[in-house]
Amino acid sequence: MPKPNAVVGLITRIEPEVTKSGVSMLRESPDGVSIELEGQRTARLYPGEKAAGQLEILEGLRGLGTPVYLEIDPDSRGITRLLIPLVSKVINISEGAGDIDVELEMSQARHLLKRANSDFLELLETLRAAHAEGNSQVITETDEHEIIDVRPHTGQMAFHEKNWKAEAAPRELRRWWFWRLWHWLCWFCCLCRCVSPVRAKALFDLCSAQTCNPVTVPSPCIPFLYPDDGCWARANEMCRLMIAQGAHPRKIWIDGNLHTLTKNNPACFVNWNWHVAPTLCVRRRFFSHIEEVIDPSLFNGPVTEAAWKGVQGDPSATLTPTAAAVYMRPSQTDPTYSQTNFYLNIYRLQLKNRSLSPAGPPPYANCP
Repeated sequence: MPKPNAVVGLITRIEPEVTKSGVSMLRESPDGVSIELEGQRTARLYPGEKAAGQLEILEGLRGLGTPVYLEIDPDSRGITRLLIPLVSKVINISEGAGDIDVELEMSQARHLLKRANSDFLELLETLRAAHAEGNSQVITETDEHEIIDVRPHTGQMAFHEKNWKAEAAPRELRRWWFWRLWHWLCWFCCLCRCVSPVRAKALFDLCSAQTCNPVTVPSPCIPFLYPDDGCWARANEMCRLMIAQGAHPRKIWIDGNLHTLTKNNPACFVNWNWHVAPTLCVRRRFFSHIEEVIDPSLFNGPVTEAAWKGVQGDPSATLTPTAAAVYMRPSQTDPTYSQTNFYLNIYRLQLKNRSLSPAGPPPYANCP
């Protein structure tokens, strides 16, 4: 059953209204700030070491209209723990003798339901029902991606389910001679759209320069320092930046049992079911070209697709190229970048919340 002192829901009001930085607000409100959630539930954020950052996270979630998970002291109503839930459908549950792997529709990360959890059976049944019925759930997990709370999404349709647009599939080319002509025309056009190695590095640096300060996470920064999740939004934003510079990026997706080393997670690694990043056609000598991956979450410059795959821990993983416009497979697009910006905001707040944890902000010096 849910923890008796935990509340999950949308934030309807913060009193006093947040009009300044968290530090300034709490300086002017020494008795704390009132947090009102749907269902007339209340909590209080008292001044403390993490309170200013938590207030900014709470205001960010209120503005986004997405739920918060709070554990509350029953006597003082003070917030003792803040987590940012995911709103998503459950698309796969891998059950075995050990802990349970859970795959969510709007997440690249691998999520874990531990048998040692006292609510294991109830949580598992809720996840099974959600998977069978295809309903969105509000899923809360720890910073280590252990699921600790699952509740039905009682609001309107989840944000990511709105306004999907599908790309039109190209018609089948039935004549062999037309196919050959088309092949050579595509090759020639691709070569014309390629960039030099110097230009590829400049475009990489353009994207990398947008990385977030992990403490302040000012919009419109890109949360490369939170590699755990949200790659599809980062990739879409990087494509937007490069297209604005006249480039013609594509995307490369990898699927597998991915285990990637990183200095930007306290555990020094992340586990993914899939990952995506932009690619650029880079010219080589003698009219040849190669696709190089632009992924500042993993590298300091453009790399080959083979090198990109090689650091992700699964030699049998598969690569799938797509157009830059594919926001989420198989063919969903985000032409207004509204969903891109929504998820970038979510993972900026996740990065900020991690930076407030005992581990502190990334990168982590203990990681090799």
